[in-house]
Amino acid sequence: MWPPLTAWRGLCRRGGGLHSLRAKLTLANVALLALGIVLATAVSLMGMRHYLLSQIDSELGEMRRSLSGLPLTAEQIDSFSALALVRERLAPPTSDDRPRPDSIVTAVDTDGRVKEFAGIAPTDTQRELARAVADPRALAADDEPHDVSVHGTPYRATASRLADGTLILMASSTAALHTGVAKALKLDLAVGTALLALLAWLTMVSVGRRMRPLEDMVETSTAIAEGDLTRRVPSSSDPTLEVEQLRVALNSMLHQVESAYRTRERSADQLRRFVADASHELRTPLSAIRGYLQLYDKGMLSDPDDRKRAWARVMAEADRMGRLVDELLTLARLEQQPELRFRNVDVSRLVREAADDLRVQQPERPVTVDAEGAVLAHADESGLRQILGNLVGNVRVHTPADVPVRLAADRDGDGRVRLRVSDEGPGLPADDAARIFDRFFRASGGPGSGLGMAIVRGVVRAHGGRVEVRTAPGKGLSVTVTLPHPL
Repeated sequence: MWPPLTAWRGLCRRGGGLHSLRAKLTLANVALLALGIVLATAVSLMGMRHYLLSQIDSELGEMRRSLSGLPLTAEQIDSFSALALVRERLAPPTSDDRPRPDSIVTAVDTDGRVKEFAGIAPTDTQRELARAVADPRALAADDEPHDVSVHGTPYRATASRLADGTLILMASSTAALHTGVAKALKLDLAVGTALLALLAWLTMVSVGRRMRPLEDMVETSTAIAEGDLTRRVPSSSDPTLEVEQLRVALNSMLHQVESAYRTRERSADQLRRFVADASHELRTPLSAIRGYLQLYDKGMLSDPDDRKRAWARVMAEADRMGRLVDELLTLARLEQQPELRFRNVDVSRLVREAADDLRVQQPERPVTVDAEGAVLAHADESGLRQILGNLVGNVRVHTPADVPVRLAADRDGDGRVRLRVSDEGPGLPADDAARIFDRFFRASGGPGSGLGMAIVRGVVRAHGGRVEVRTAPGKGLSVTVTLPHPL
């Protein structure tokens, strides 16, 4: 099979048939070239035909003018012909003097009958020429030659009138002209067909190479639709500007889609864990309250002391649920990006007050404060108090009462306010440290709701700051809150 045809069929199978973009581009290029070849061939052939006809008409016109310029009669021409016959016998003419075989000259009278001319009887060809010319007088009056057919052969014919009224018909064959035009047409068609085939093959190769990035995009989109969100459109070895821009834009979009999908999965997983943890945390106090109410309903708390103790336990569990619900509401408000009341707050004063509260609650704990002078920060005071309260509360709950704790407030090299709470307690392993800000996470199943550090991170993020934790087993825990520098 012809290679271009084989390549075309392979292109149609790979690219979706005639409806694919590469097939349409190939057909459009081939159609445009075919139109150009047809127009060029038509113009060239018409020009060649016009030029050759002009040569023939020029020769006929020269003969016509030669006869019209001489006041000769048919008898005089016969006499001259006799002298020419004697001359031919004495000295044969050269090949250049002999009449052309594709030319016909004949004489007719005013009625159109063929006459003997130059001493030669008319031939069948001359008679056929006379019959082909319907009106010799009109032909003689017209300066332009006419097309006639003699024995099926095309001729260009003209006529000239002699002094005695005899009409001389002159015709030259145009068969060679038509044969040459036909051969030129065949040659142009052959060359044009070869050019079309070459263009089709080159277009298929070029379009296939240029369309490769689009095919990569289709493959990438298909892979992503099947679940592989990490796929990206590879870079082409010879990209065009538009395709490269499309590739970059598509990869950026795919990155955002993957990030959004991962974020949604992470949020859904966090929501599931949150619901499970919240249910678990609320189930314990609810079970306790339900148990005491059932005891009271069945009359099993007849002793006043038992009723008082049961009532105290119910109130304690209710308070626990209330605190848990309050903390959950706080986290929910922080996630909704609440409007904080920013003003200049003396962070060192808040640190000293938190240290005083801790000394009152645990007098035996060594507390060191490094917050001399005024350290002003543009922040929400209630939010900072909540941060300090949760950090100090973690130290109070999760470390022994004799473990030293240090509270500090200062500025870093860039002028940002830093708030630090560190202890010398047992510290946390790396796995627990990585989950310290997760909701309901409690190291080693310790006391508390597990929401304190999550609230700390939420408040810090609401301020546009960051929180860092440094800890290791046996090396204590240090939490540093950095507030952004006010603009």
